[in-house]
Amino acid sequence: MQLIGLTGGIASGKSTIASRLASHGAVVVDADRIAREVVEPGTPALAEVARRFGDAVIAPDGSLDRPALGAIVFGDPEALQDLNAITHPAVLRASTARFEAAAQADPDAIVVYDVPLLVESANEYPFDRIVVAHAHADLRIDRLVALRGMDAAEAERRIRSQATDAERLAVADVVIDTGGTLEHTLEQVDALWEELRAQP
Repeated sequence: MQLIGLTGGIASGKSTIASRLASHGAVVVDADRIAREVVEPGTPALAEVARRFGDAVIAPDGSLDRPALGAIVFGDPEALQDLNAITHPAVLRASTARFEAAAQADPDAIVVYDVPLLVESANEYPFDRIVVAHAHADLRIDRLVALRGMDAAEAERRIRSQATDAERLAVADVVIDTGGTLEHTLEQVDALWEELRAQP
């Protein structure tokens, strides 16, 4: 099995890369999806989040009120660190179980771990390669405003709360330039897939 770490800042085109790799046959494990699962109602992590941040972050139906929590942690590094200390170990356990299941199903599997906070989290995975989706911050702000309806100040705040481009590029084995056309991005992903398939 090959384990590929895929990361990139918000609105960097990372999801486009992940879905293209999945279409080629990669097993994609989505850290964001797992992060949502580990704080579903009734989970130990959700109870811990409520203890740390208060009942205001729990919606009337007992689920996590993400906008309320986001308003607290984005822009407050200490609060974000506390949240990560609760959720990351739970995500780590669930992700590891998925990798193991993929390897059992197919020892030659190419598993792509789609993880936005790869640089920010204490990473304990033995990645064979780290792939970084890269587009300049200004372009990513434009995308957040145009595609997600965010105002520019909020988009900037989200980007500033994540690792810098330089920090992400420093850990990259492969950089996919997502600042151009969709076709250009997909060509790079296809070339990466061929390279991964050729590994002994």
